[in-house]
Amino acid sequence: MVSRRPSSGGSDPVAALVEIDLYGELMIAASSADEERLSPDRIDEVLRVVPQRRPESAQGPDSRR
Repeated sequence: MVSRRPSSGGSDPVAALVEIDLYGELMIAASSADEERLSPDRIDEVLRVVPQRRPESAQGPDSRR
């Protein structure tokens, strides 16, 4: 998702082109997929989503085992 700056009053043309490119990548992936729908993991892969790591303090003491 592309966020707009509230003060600009309009859309960012560069961000719009990036978003259009990402939609195109999703369409290509969907049209070449064997299954009926893309899985969330496949969508993340196409969109190059990198999972965020949780800080150690949020994971709790038992998560280091």
